[in-house]
This record gives sequence, C-alpha cells and structure tokens, in this order.
Amino acid sequence: MTTVPPPSPQRDEIIPGLTREQCHAARLARDARFDGRFFTGVLSTGIYCRPVCPARAPHEHNVQYFRFAAAAEQHGLRPCLRCRPELAPAQCGDLPPLVAQVLARIERGELAEHSLGALAAQAGITERTLRRQFEQHLGASPKQVEQTRRLLLAKRLLTETRLPITDVAFAAGFASIRRFNDAWQQAYGMTPGALRKQEGDAQQETPQSSLQLHLPYRPPFDARAMLAFYRLRAIPGLERVDEHGYERRHRVGDQEGVVRIEPVEGERLRLTVRDLPPGALPDILYRVRRMWDLDADMGRIGEHLGQDSLLARIQGRWPGVRLPGGWDEYEVMLRAIVGQQVSVKGAITIMGRLVARTLAQFGTAQLPTPAQLCELNLDGIGMPGSRIRTLQGLASALASGALTLATARDEQLLALPGIGPWTVAYWRLRCGLDTDAFPASDLVLQKALGGGDKLPVKEVTVRSAPWQPWRAYAASWLWHAMSEQPALLTQPDNEQDEEKSP
Repeated sequence: MTTVPPPSPQRDEIIPGLTREQCHAARLARDARFDGRFFTGVLSTGIYCRPVCPARAPHEHNVQYFRFAAAAEQHGLRPCLRCRPELAPAQCGDLPPLVAQVLARIERGELAEHSLGALAAQAGITERTLRRQFEQHLGASPKQVEQTRRLLLAKRLLTETRLPITDVAFAAGFASIRRFNDAWQQAYGMTPGALRKQEGDAQQETPQSSLQLHLPYRPPFDARAMLAFYRLRAIPGLERVDEHGYERRHRVGDQEGVVRIEPVEGERLRLTVRDLPPGALPDILYRVRRMWDLDADMGRIGEHLGQDSLLARIQGRWPGVRLPGGWDEYEVMLRAIVGQQVSVKGAITIMGRLVARTLAQFGTAQLPTPAQLCELNLDGIGMPGSRIRTLQGLASALASGALTLATARDEQLLALPGIGPWTVAYWRLRCGLDTDAFPASDLVLQKALGGGDKLPVKEVTVRSAPWQPWRAYAASWLWHAMSEQPALLTQPDNEQDEEKSP
C-alpha cells in the first residue's frame, strides 16, 4: 500500500493540512482516512472523485484538488458515478466559526427557506462579507454550495430510493420540478430519469411510507459504544434502543413519524425514515450526522490526543470512540439542566415524565416546546424548585425570542438563573458545537484524571490544555473509560508496555 508522506514545511499546503504530494499519495493508495478531506478533479474527463475511487488513477498532470465538492462543481466538473462524491464524510473542522455555522445551516436546508442575507444577519456579518469568506475558505459561493447540496442529495435519492422524481426534487430543496430538471441537465448533462435507469438495480425495495439511505463514515467507528451510550439515555416514550439500532419519534408540523439508525457492514449507518414528509430529509440528515459524529476525522484527532500517554492508552483499547451528540440544541440543553447533580437514570426518568406530561396536557408525545414548557405543570416531577425555575427561565427566553440556542454566546447562557460553566460546556460538547468544549468541573473527569481521587478544577484545566482543540473528544474518551474499565486510568505506563510484549 502506498505510504502517505508526512507534512513538510518546505511544501505549500493546497488544502488545509495537506500538500499536493500528500493528496497524490492518498488517492493512489485509496486511503479511506482521507475520504472527504479532498476531492480529485480530473480535468481531462470533466469529473471529480473521492480519494477512494476504484477507477483507474488519472495522471497527476490532469488533476486538480478541491477541498469541497461545491468548489469542484463551480469549476465545471460533475460527480463520478462510481465513487459517488455525495457519500463522502464532510470536513469542516478547519473553517472559521462563522463560516462553519452558516455552512451547517445551508447543509440543514435552511437556504431553501430563507435568504442568504437572513443567514448572514443571524451570523452577525454582512451578506457581502459572507460571500467573500465562502470564496476564500470553500472555493465556492454560497449559491454554489446550496446548489451542490441539492443536486448531490437528489442524486442519492435517485440512486438509493424509489421516491417519485417530483418528491426527490422537493426533498432536495427545489421549488419546482422544472427548476430541478433545468439544474440537473445543466450540471450533469442528462435527465434525472436517465440516471435512475442507470442505477435502477441499486434502488431498495422499501414500504411506500418509508425511505432508506446509507451514511458512510471514516473508520474507526465504535458503533457498540454509541448504542450503549444512547441505550442508557433513551427517553421513555420518545426513544428506543435495541440490539441492532436506535430509533425515535419525530414530529414535523402535524405529521409524526419514526427515524431509525442502524450500523451495517461497509463502514456506514443505515437511516430509515418512516411517515415523514420528504422535505424534512435535509434537516434529519443533518441531525443524524451530527448526533452520531459521522464526519469526525478520528485519524487527525487520535494523532493529536495520542501524544498524551493516558489518552493513548484509551485510544489503544477503544480506537473508535467518538463524541455522541443529541437530537438538537434544545433537547441537549433540557438534558443538561435536568441532569445537574443527579444520576443518568434519575435524569432520564424525569425526561420521560416531561414527555408524559406534555402528552397529557397538550396531546403530543414529545418533549415540550419552549412555549409549552412555560405552561406545563411541573409540580411533583422530581426536581427541586430551583431547577424548575431554571427550565422555565430557559423556556421563557426561547419563547420570547430573547435567546436563540444555535447562535447563543456563553455569557447569554450564563446569565440565565441556574446555568453555570459546567452546563454550558457540557451542552456545547454534546451538541457538537465546539470540539474543544471541556467541562473541567465534571466530577467523573476530575476522578479520571486524578487516578480515582478528585483532581482540583485548576489542575484539570492545566492537564487538558495540550489537548486543544480536541478536548471534547478527550472528555468523551475519559467518560467511556470510566464507565467500561476505570482501572485502565490508574494503570502505570510500564505495566501497559509489559502487556503488549510477546
């Protein structure tokens, strides 16, 4: 197998963290660690590929490398039908926070409903500045990013499902079938129906009310650890975890359905969506990818964190442990507040009571919306009055529009009664909003780093400083080790070396 050379200070990076020599070696090796980190544009054929493409490797003088699929399509290239660039894991970790924030909202499908100016204003920048930053950091305009998102999602639906082409168009975010056909023909030089005929054998037989998609990830990925995490925290009446997968009820408007995620062979998850409108698919895909941390580059993260002997030990024992997230920012905040100073089992019991009381009072089996939470009867629910006031204060701020969690600053959250640094850090970590979020006052982390004794917060902070910007992953690894094998954290390094000796 071709060896990918290490970075060299003498060579200029053409993509953040990668030189042309590294990209060349990675595509020749078809190295899955680089899947999604760049795309190979083949100028002689007019297509672009993933570095894992099984097709014959083109000559280097015919190749141009792109960080994002949208940049390749803006260059006039079309996606390869063999390696399917729409399946590549995303790579946004090196983007400026504001660009990453707006890009995430575009990937969620929000630009199909809101103007670019509105997204820019909510991010606190002008539309002109946003366009300039997209061109600088993504190599494509926001309009091209949105167009590529729509076309690649439509391509997946045409290839993997039997959805009618009209439903495919609306699910991808096109306002009409005519606009979809025009954009598709212009980008790919064929009709949507022609692609469906080519890929007909790959389409799955599923019930009419459901669809299935496969969501690839970069290995390693510890699916067992993810399912164990969600099994312990499944909210009664809302979520269920069995030996094969995770599912939850999800409501879109007045329509309620089920979302199910199952690990399957081939370094991917299978997503099944039942009884929900196709237009909800971009938002569901965004939620699932973030919740299951599918776009993490564990090679880069592990290389950095593995320089610490303790984390290297954990990585060696569980190499695929990721950062389990939540369904959305609001649900994670409710979990964080309810979970203050109580066991996981106790917190989940209370969350289940919230679902049950919402059903009884409002007729829907879901967590209460902020407006519902303001009215919900919480007497005798199992929380102290101070924590109830914290929930109601959060609900009031959200319902009035004074606070938006997706764009909330730490100082805004800390100004709410009953919300402190631990809650904010834990919330950011579980939302996937900050890979460096680290709740240093967490008791389990204090004991993990203190060899079983409670390490002072200041010492925890100092100890974790070299792990930046991946401290959230370090926290996840430490929590996992404490739940699975705490003795590993107190085992001297020389004993670990002896165990590895033949």
